[in-house]
Amino acid sequence: MTIDKIVVGPLETNCYVLSIDNQALVIDPGADINKINKAIGNKKVIGCVITHYHFDHIGCIKYFDKIFDIHNLKEGMNTIGPFTFEVIYTPGHKEDLICLYFKESNIMFVGDFIFKNGIGRCDLKGGNINQMKDSISKISKYKSDIIVYPGHGKTTILGSELKNINRHW
Repeated sequence: MTIDKIVVGPLETNCYVLSIDNQALVIDPGADINKINKAIGNKKVIGCVITHYHFDHIGCIKYFDKIFDIHNLKEGMNTIGPFTFEVIYTPGHKEDLICLYFKESNIMFVGDFIFKNGIGRCDLKGGNINQMKDSISKISKYKSDIIVYPGHGKTTILGSELKNINRHW
């Protein structure tokens, strides 16, 4: 699997295009369909996954036919074409936030749940600090060496972020 990160929109949202063979899965198409299409190239888009419904993560949703989100992905194992991943419900930043864990690749796409050196804000509509604490507790059961792909900023390592978060609780 290859991963292309496209930084889009005024809030510099990370949109990801995952590819296996000639098939692509888009995660969080925030804005700028031309940049996203350039990353897609001639691959067949088999779906678009939304980690949560904040405007900066869904700006180009209208350009995709098959949308996957908390409403049609079950918590646990899911498969879309050649992509198999675990969905983890992680409310806190927003009530509909999900993470996607690709165990075989040891990577996790987390939307605005966790960032390098921080967590998602809980003071926006749909946010809840108690749910965030529960979600952090849930995610702490996963392997510490997972590479985390956040909705903004640089990739990081789950264990490093959990240590940082736990120092502040």
